[in-house]
Amino acid sequence: MCPVSETAETPTELASAHGPAAAATGASPPAAGDSVLTVHNPRTGKLVGSVDCASREQVALAVSLARSTAAEWAGTDPAERGRLLRSAAARLSAAAKLLADLNHAETGRPVDEALAGIAAGVSTLQQYAELGPVHRGHSLRGSALAADYTVPEPRGVAVLLTPWNDPVAVAAGLIGAALVTGNTVIHKPSERCPHLGIALGEALSDAFPAGVLTTLTGGADVGTMLTNLDGVDVYAHVGSSATGARIARAAVLTGAHVIRENGGNDALLVDADVDPGWAAEQAAIGAFSNSGQICTSVERIYVHRAVAEAFCDALVEQARRRNTSAPLAPLVDTRLRNAVHAQVAEALELGARAVTGGAIPDGPGSHYPATVLLDCTERMTVMTEETFGPVAPVTVVDSFEEGLRLAAGGHYGLAATVLTGSIDHAHHAIAALPVGTVKINAVFGGAPGGAARPRADSGDGFGYGPELMDEFSRIKVVHVGIPPARSAAPGGQS
Repeated sequence: MCPVSETAETPTELASAHGPAAAATGASPPAAGDSVLTVHNPRTGKLVGSVDCASREQVALAVSLARSTAAEWAGTDPAERGRLLRSAAARLSAAAKLLADLNHAETGRPVDEALAGIAAGVSTLQQYAELGPVHRGHSLRGSALAADYTVPEPRGVAVLLTPWNDPVAVAAGLIGAALVTGNTVIHKPSERCPHLGIALGEALSDAFPAGVLTTLTGGADVGTMLTNLDGVDVYAHVGSSATGARIARAAVLTGAHVIRENGGNDALLVDADVDPGWAAEQAAIGAFSNSGQICTSVERIYVHRAVAEAFCDALVEQARRRNTSAPLAPLVDTRLRNAVHAQVAEALELGARAVTGGAIPDGPGSHYPATVLLDCTERMTVMTEETFGPVAPVTVVDSFEEGLRLAAGGHYGLAATVLTGSIDHAHHAIAALPVGTVKINAVFGGAPGGAARPRADSGDGFGYGPELMDEFSRIKVVHVGIPPARSAAPGGQS
């Protein structure tokens, strides 16, 4: 295989490098599907290539293969599963440059950031390789002459539907937790980076027995096929709330377990007692990193009037610097850019001010500038729905309590950040914010192995950390007692 660059992006080159799109990794590629995915480089607009989508027959075959392999893989010693996962991590590390180049070509992510995401994926696989063999149940206090305990068992066949915005790191976490707990896996990467998804599957597949890890490419139709088939025991989805809700509804009919990390509209609340320059830097990191294409990006900002002027001036400077000295990477495609700009345009019509950014630039690709919107209100979609672009909408509030009330509103429940020097305000925010993750004085970060559990329209189920292994497991409760002593037999013999 050869890496893809902006000067070598023909469909022929990509096809020769990566083969058919729908493949059971570790097996011979099947025949081409009924349709294709076509990807353009979001930086240049050039054609990256096209790949075949999995057909209905290929989807059914993948589920059947995973089901037929499930019992043997579940019976594999956990230490051996961990060893194979460490081998997969080494293979992923060896393929890092190829995967980063594909990420750059298909999603526009800078190569150094793509490499960082791959390194995170390698680290995650290594962590699960160590955690899996020590994944344990609980002992229960019962009779002195009995044993009560729980045993985690794999659910069976896991379908993983992963996004494009950090494609390797997210996929590695789900794949690692699912495989090390004894599940067989069918992975469908995002249709926005199918070449990357194929290459990732190829990098990992040889570490495992045939049928344990299968990669299928395709769009929403392939995802729908997977969610409508019997034989799947757990779905893990990272992506839009609408898609996650459809998966959850479909799983009600099949009885499959569902893990969802979906959309968010994460609030940032800036208190009156913090340094406004530092707060603006935090806001810019949260709103503009990866061009705003992060599930937990800062999507709306509530700043106390006491520091609002200095904060907004500093935030505008942060945005302008990103638009000049180090321009942001493009959005993944023009479809997303149009959606982002539609929210900005609506906000401007309703009275917001774009102090910097706010317009689609000339030139090829799907670039969009870092944008700061002032005078925003809850009437604007940019404050109530997920934007997923480099937009920082700001509302000035007269008190911490007002800001907290607004930050706690809405139908999402992913995360929120509070910047404050008051322990009292911090504790009130932790109690009041109806989200899965509350961050105090840091928009990103957290301890290694930390977990997250979204709420409401942002999903459900632990998506990270040791708890993710619990999501991929069923719990069996065991009670072991002793029989009564046998009665003496006639004649004194027992």
